[in-house]
Amino acid sequence: MQQQHFFDLLDESPRASAKIELSELFEAYFNCRSNKRNTLNAIRFEADYEHNLIVLCDEINQGTYQPGKSIAFIVDKPVKREIFAADFRDRVVHHLVFNKLNPLFEKAFIHDSYACRMNKGTHLGIKRADGFIRKCSHNYAKDCYVLKLDIQGFFMHIDKHILFAKLQNFIKAKYQHSDRDLMLSLCQKIIYNDPTHGCIIKGKLSDWEGLPKDKSLFHARPYCGLPIGNLTSQVFANFYMNSFDHFIKHDVGLRFYGRYVDDSIFVHESKDYLQALIPKVDEFLQEKLRLTLHPKKIYLQHYSLGVKFLGVVIKPHRIYITNRTKGNFYAAIEKQNSVVRNNPPSKQEKLTFLSSINSYLGIMKHYKTYRLRRKMLLTHLSPWWQKRYFIGEDFTKVTTQKVV
Repeated sequence: MQQQHFFDLLDESPRASAKIELSELFEAYFNCRSNKRNTLNAIRFEADYEHNLIVLCDEINQGTYQPGKSIAFIVDKPVKREIFAADFRDRVVHHLVFNKLNPLFEKAFIHDSYACRMNKGTHLGIKRADGFIRKCSHNYAKDCYVLKLDIQGFFMHIDKHILFAKLQNFIKAKYQHSDRDLMLSLCQKIIYNDPTHGCIIKGKLSDWEGLPKDKSLFHARPYCGLPIGNLTSQVFANFYMNSFDHFIKHDVGLRFYGRYVDDSIFVHESKDYLQALIPKVDEFLQEKLRLTLHPKKIYLQHYSLGVKFLGVVIKPHRIYITNRTKGNFYAAIEKQNSVVRNNPPSKQEKLTFLSSINSYLGIMKHYKTYRLRRKMLLTHLSPWWQKRYFIGEDFTKVTTQKVV
């Protein structure tokens, strides 16, 4: 009701002639707010969000909008990564761009590109990869081989000049709205913004110890690298790799191929065919996208030996989660146990507990992990949590009240 009320008010706004409609920015704001309401930046923005959105809309339409400072920090799970969290108002702009361009991207993307797409994601990627193997091997009756490739320092090596040139051509050809030039300007500012300049470091500088240089924007080549953590980075990365997807599917003609970000899987009945494909892939990536295959992450084996893909191990007739995922789940439980070791948790800590535990259970429930889930929750989870929260009978969810 609140959202619709403000959209009704916007219809009467004297800024109706603006290149970007205020209603579009409100929609982007509500999309953004649904994910980030508890952050300090979001709370500050929301305190007077109508005024802030009007000011932001004017800045965009007058061409004076500039991205603000980002917060840089390190996360350790599921792997060590450098994250740049954009200012909340910048995230609103990211959602605006996403809302306008993503429907066009979706028409251009192949079906088997899984990252940051509605009704896609890791579970579909795993299901499709399992299906590729089943079909190629004629339900495990014939030989087939699996090639898995990874790109070295993918996000940090995305060439901004190449990305924007591709995006510029795409928008000019596919985007038919009157605010096309304004959208190009916004994309240019987002892509060429360097979040390392003036960023706020959250945590300690020692947190960066052990992070390879090719995984940090602080060591990226000039005009290279997109910050992990931004919605636009995920979508633009997909767009950047779209020409590679079409090269594999249509120019090479490989039927069984899928990609999640920079993690690609290729399935074929001939090992020699896949072996010969590796230099072709490497050549395309280097010449067209200035990317390089990770030399230590080239996997080529018979399907019967299993393949690690998107946090699971795919084997004939069964799919397991990896030991790393098991270890991360155990570490997450231990972290939540430490919260209640000496003092009762705060409201935010209780929410974090539910979010953390249920995110792992949400992944694991798709695979044969009943015994593991049961053991983790009943054996390792602190009695403090067990007494105050309900564990579902199938061990797929922890809730604040019993589900009948």
